[in-house]
Amino acid sequence: MRIGVPKEIKNHEYRVGLTPAAAHELVAHGHEVWVQAGAGAPIGLDDAQYLAAGAQIAADAADAFARGEMIVKVKEPQPAEIAMLREGQLLYTYLHLAPDPEQTAGLVKSGAVCVAYETVTGPGGGLPLLAPMSEVAGRMAVQAGAGHLEKSKGGMGILLGGVPGVAPARVTILGAGVVGTNALQMAIGLGAQVTVIDRNVDRLRQLDLVFGNRITTVFSTAHSIEEAVLAADLVIGGVLIPGASAPKLVTRGMVSRMKRGAVIVDVAIDQGGCFETSHATTHTEPTYVVDGVVHYCVANMPGAVARTSTFALGNATLGHALALADKGWRAALRDNPHLRAGLNVALGRVTCEPVASQQGLAYTPAEQLIG
Repeated sequence: MRIGVPKEIKNHEYRVGLTPAAAHELVAHGHEVWVQAGAGAPIGLDDAQYLAAGAQIAADAADAFARGEMIVKVKEPQPAEIAMLREGQLLYTYLHLAPDPEQTAGLVKSGAVCVAYETVTGPGGGLPLLAPMSEVAGRMAVQAGAGHLEKSKGGMGILLGGVPGVAPARVTILGAGVVGTNALQMAIGLGAQVTVIDRNVDRLRQLDLVFGNRITTVFSTAHSIEEAVLAADLVIGGVLIPGASAPKLVTRGMVSRMKRGAVIVDVAIDQGGCFETSHATTHTEPTYVVDGVVHYCVANMPGAVARTSTFALGNATLGHALALADKGWRAALRDNPHLRAGLNVALGRVTCEPVASQQGLAYTPAEQLIG
């Protein structure tokens, strides 16, 4: 199979779909890999490294898309990229379609076969292709929140860990999954006072066993969320419903009653965000203020640490990339129900039920298309 790897074009996105090592693995399996010139250069992966790995260099994005039977990316295709997709072409990347009807419509119209990293499941549960970026984003959320609590960045002027004689900041984390767990590890390490809220009592019990009295675990109800949010200096949203839009757990009214200069970091923004006041921002303009509360809602947070993120993502996605290339998408999806869960759009049909339900579209089970 011929595999195209275009350069990412989203704002301040420097990750790349394949590392040279991953390209080498695909070439060793008998596939052609075409990497757009300069695709990995911003993170120190130059064209010479890809050539040494056996890949070939495509002149530009149009060349990479034209040559590739499978396109491997990181972020959702932008309108100019959707226009280059063709019927039957395989797209393997993050999509986050539920809150993005325009992208869904474009992919449906293209006739491409679109496998989304974020809905591929794992044998032991969870979302293994989303997990590494959730780890990165969870850790970055605390860094970003701590920085924007500084007065010069719009915050109240509070040091996350405090100092002797001065109380540390209060951090509330919504969701005890991968994002939440990584965020609380960072927040604890910096000395903050941390409250974690989730509906899964077993997960809260696990965190309590590990972290003990260094954190406060709270069962999620509308009342407990409101109480913790209003007391917090920093609130991190990390809730997720696979394939669907994130639930709006924090209302506009709650935000209006938060402390002036408090900070919100909405890691769920790729799926629409879990605060009613959230809208996606970029690394160029990462924040805005609503009712005196700083909102950090960057939709590609791991792009800021693009080298770390590229290698972490490549470790997770390579296995399925090999299966798709070796077997073709139909056979690969027939053989692996976990990979099949990643099929979101195929041949003009929506094959992810939460996306179809969210956008009022007809749903076609993947099984009907793979034979």
